Amino acid sequence: MTLSVPVDTGVARYDIRIGAGLLNDAASWEGLPSSRHAVIVTNTTIAPLWAAALAERLATRHAELSILELPDGEAHKDWPALNSIFDHLLQRGCDRKTVLYALGGGVVGDMTGFAAGCYMRGVPFVQVPTTLLAQVDSSVGGKTAINHPLGKNMIGLFNQPLRVVCDLDTLKTLPHRELVAGLAEVIKYGPIADPDYFDWLERELDALLARDVPALAHAVRRSCEIKAEVVGQDEREAGVRAILNFGHTFGHAIETALGYGQWLHGEAVGCGMLMATDLSVQLGLLESTAYDRMRALLQRCGLPTRAPDLGLARYLELMGRDKKAQEGEIRFVVLDGWGRAAVRSAPDACVAQVIARATEA
Repeated sequence: MTLSVPVDTGVARYDIRIGAGLLNDAASWEGLPSSRHAVIVTNTTIAPLWAAALAERLATRHAELSILELPDGEAHKDWPALNSIFDHLLQRGCDRKTVLYALGGGVVGDMTGFAAGCYMRGVPFVQVPTTLLAQVDSSVGGKTAINHPLGKNMIGLFNQPLRVVCDLDTLKTLPHRELVAGLAEVIKYGPIADPDYFDWLERELDALLARDVPALAHAVRRSCEIKAEVVGQDEREAGVRAILNFGHTFGHAIETALGYGQWLHGEAVGCGMLMATDLSVQLGLLESTAYDRMRALLQRCGLPTRAPDLGLARYLELMGRDKKAQEGEIRFVVLDGWGRAAVRSAPDACVAQVIARATEA
């Protein structure tokens, strides 16, 4: 059975399709443009696993279909890899009707969406996420970017896909570490928007770790429903959409400081969520039992709960470059009660206490 979650930003409207066997299902691609040129952008890890199946299904829709394999990993979410997409398109004479298919995780999706928004000032693209993190988060909502040595996702644009196709079969080949990293973004949605969903995750975590298809289908669907609702209210993160960055202010600092790819994005976000939960407690917004629940669930997943000791000054430096910062003031996504999130600043003394606790945990 294929599940469908609509996304409506007021400007762009598309569906997120969720189910097993969707790559080989003709219905997954019905209604999309049948252009002459199309490019499947993937990476060297995913290409041997899934590129041929997707290419076979799309061959009847595009006369000239090619596959571009990028190097795998967050360390390659950069200008050279992005430019290689432009090189590929130009060398093949791809025009404005060319369709790009992003087959891979968040890095592939982000760079393909960015390239699609820039090439000839815009060509259509389709997200085909193959990691749990990409299916529940990065493929939805139109954020695209590359990293800069001084900050994560600092160079990019908003560009909505034509469709998101989440084939749950692709999660069968996902390494365990990547599955666990994806669960961080799944867990995120409970504390910020749906306490009952967090309760469900506590009950069904073992099923998710065992890759039970019905459990994964529910997790992807509910996560996408929450994200679609938020994005529908605030496509360009002028307000409420910032709550989706829960854990990311601390997490992005960790990723940047350690070097992109040393910690997976989900690992850094998981640790960052625990720090943001602690900050919420320190600010008097949340009961301490919420911190205990968050820590227990992250530990059951196998996500890191101890932050790297970068030193307070380094954390503050990196978080000061966060996109939520305003006029030099660091702003955090905090929990204003369990199931509600808000964006606000915090006294340095509170932040220092949180960092000290996180690095000693």
